[in-house]
Amino acid sequence: MRRVVVTGLGAITPLGVGVLPSWRRLIAGESGIVSASHLPPQTKWSALPSPIAGFVPPSAWDPSQWLGPADQRRMSLFSQYAIAATDMALRDAGWQPTAAADLEATGVCVGSGIGNLEDFYATSVAYEQHGYKKVSPLFVPKILINLAAGHIAMRYGFRGPNHAATTACTTGAHSVGDASRFIAFGDADVMVAGGAESCIHPLTFAGFGRARSLANAHHLEPAERCRPFDEARSGFVVSEGAAVLVLEELEHAKARGARILAELKGYGCSGDAHHMTAPRGDGYGALLSMKRALKNAKVRPADVDYINAHATGTQVGDVAEATAIRAVMMGEDGVDDEAKVTVSSTKSSIGHLLGAAGAIEALFSVMAISEGVVPPTLNLHNPNVGVGFNFVPHEAQEKKVKVALSNSFGFGGTNASLVFSAME
Repeated sequence: MRRVVVTGLGAITPLGVGVLPSWRRLIAGESGIVSASHLPPQTKWSALPSPIAGFVPPSAWDPSQWLGPADQRRMSLFSQYAIAATDMALRDAGWQPTAAADLEATGVCVGSGIGNLEDFYATSVAYEQHGYKKVSPLFVPKILINLAAGHIAMRYGFRGPNHAATTACTTGAHSVGDASRFIAFGDADVMVAGGAESCIHPLTFAGFGRARSLANAHHLEPAERCRPFDEARSGFVVSEGAAVLVLEELEHAKARGARILAELKGYGCSGDAHHMTAPRGDGYGALLSMKRALKNAKVRPADVDYINAHATGTQVGDVAEATAIRAVMMGEDGVDDEAKVTVSSTKSSIGHLLGAAGAIEALFSVMAISEGVVPPTLNLHNPNVGVGFNFVPHEAQEKKVKVALSNSFGFGGTNASLVFSAME
């Protein structure tokens, strides 16, 4: 089986545009979560029980840096974010192929969970009120999840595998994992992999709110609402953005002298087969995905230095994941002390990017390896998930991270885990 490495990173997050601006603010313990109540139409937002979100900073996001006016009209915002993150990642990787063989050996695997809700809503209203001729010919291309990957391939001429996962909040991790297998099995030498999301809309918040999924602690400031593992947690915070990793076959990367950030050693998937939105209380599905990823990576649990948890800040989900992590890490070939297990949730800083979450958390795991720093879990004052892990409360911790595990779980009981390691 061919080995897969990470050679480039790109990100658009609630903390900033670019990997380094986002990473620096993350490590500094800053939050990108704010109130959406100021947005138009205010009558829609003010009626919502929890209008808190992680926005890409408007002062930092300028689509004209990547796209002309015509492309901006043709592309949904999630596709625009994907294009920008891809451009950053390719530049970071130093991969700008022009030869036909290289273009045919480069593919794209970028997905989204919800994608473009704004056009669904606006077009539905326009059609209902004014009829057929008010439906834009761009409507269907703008709502298709795979068009982010399609636009990337068309922009750069990549003719390798063109793939788009849409597996709710596991999308980003599945995209990265699936892309790694395209390389491992010889279908491509280089893959652009990740996720993008831009569904901050009143209907999104109404839907998740009615499902009782959103953080609703109204007495807290917006930046304090996302509280993974804390006893005061009350739900997740919807966010937007994109993250892209350039994955590459090891010998291909070495032959062109690429900088290697980490190796993607393992990928594991599972299904809960339990409930539409809730995980099993014992976290068995999460346990399976982690065990399969570690087996695929040929890595012992005791060798995992850092786990970037899915942990969204829901009562049931955080306990289920912590229970699963304990079962994996304290089992055979595991550690002998819970306090030695280092786990954090970067959602406490950026919120939940839904279909992009697994990609940005994979990116942060790679950064933890390359920078030797573990990002913090903000707002964690009283852990109550039944384990005594080092949850990295409030402040980042310096630590040599040789192996990092990143978890992502989604509605429908779909789970994925990724194992990254430093290159020997």
